[in-house]
Amino acid sequence: MSTTIKPTETGTAFLTTPVSESADRIFTLEQTDEEQRWIAESAATFSQREVLPKIEAIDHQEPGLMPSLVKKAGEQGLLMIDVPEAYGGAELGLLTSALVASQLQEASFSVAFGAHTTIGTLPIVFYGTEEQKERYLPKLASGEWIAAYALTEPGAGSDAMGLSTSARLADDGKHYILNGTKQWISNAGFADLMVVFARINNERPSAFIVEASWPGVSTGAEERKMGIKGSSTRQVYFEDVQVPVENLLGEIHKGYKIAFNILNIGRLKLGAGAVGGARTAVGLAAAYTVERKAFGKFLHEFGMIQKKLARMAAETYAAESEVFRTAANIENARRGAGENTEAVFKAIEEYAIEASIAKVHGSEVLSQVVDEGVQIFGGYGFMQEYPIEKAYRDA
Repeated sequence: MSTTIKPTETGTAFLTTPVSESADRIFTLEQTDEEQRWIAESAATFSQREVLPKIEAIDHQEPGLMPSLVKKAGEQGLLMIDVPEAYGGAELGLLTSALVASQLQEASFSVAFGAHTTIGTLPIVFYGTEEQKERYLPKLASGEWIAAYALTEPGAGSDAMGLSTSARLADDGKHYILNGTKQWISNAGFADLMVVFARINNERPSAFIVEASWPGVSTGAEERKMGIKGSSTRQVYFEDVQVPVENLLGEIHKGYKIAFNILNIGRLKLGAGAVGGARTAVGLAAAYTVERKAFGKFLHEFGMIQKKLARMAAETYAAESEVFRTAANIENARRGAGENTEAVFKAIEEYAIEASIAKVHGSEVLSQVVDEGVQIFGGYGFMQEYPIEKAYRDA
């Protein structure tokens, strides 16, 4: 397990504590250890060899391609980072998994990967019973099975307290009968397992582990999206689905806690992915400026282009710093909490504001950087044969 973690800052210390008093507790990427750097490089190499050459096929949703890529990532050990060793994982921690998320370089694959490893798998890691962990985590860690997270609904969005999907205990007491519709579910087209949120007797939501092959589970057509086209996004329908009572995840009527807590980690990981996308766009734009000439000069010789590149680099650096500083703080706090799930998430909640900032600011930086990238490419930035066009749509 990677151990390069500084002493933990308190939540919002970046606002309340002078740097002179907290410098020894601030994590920077330069402090990653050799193992973490090697894993990050492995993720980047996997993307360059297996994902990027298939961008066109990914964008056109070539049947079977995305699940095959996720499974190949499993074969490379990239899906097991957050899974405990006892269940076939590597147990390397949030900082390492955030590093991997920042190296994936292609948005559709990044979404499929993140939906599986974070919001699809972590609910079982943190809230599953011993039996649930033994049954499902080895398959998820290896890529034998792919996971999805079914929270969002047509009428409620991602409001965990406003769901209409229902569950009732069957007369035999052995199953819950699940009915309802979920919307915009990533990986829905090929997921083997879903973490599903529903209300039992109209009480607060509960969470369930639902296998996609069970009778009554079906999906709608793929959504036609502006960007991230290669990611499977569908509605999921549950019609009298019989869910064994042992597949209730966590405590009854307390599934909302799972939703809130897992989404905090998801926000941070999304921020890491956005940073990776921004870094890629800066690289594309910078390389173009030393190739393209206008009015007898290379683009990088123009002051306005220099200003754009400087701003792109500065914003990317700021987003990168906040993401990994937060990831290190959360990981250190999580380790300090031991094996108690409630203590773990109380520690994670300490950094809920930072995780939200990482997601919001990271995605805004990505949007700004790809927009500037298109401007630098000029008319070519509007053409599909230039990668900045896809980066703009995906952002």
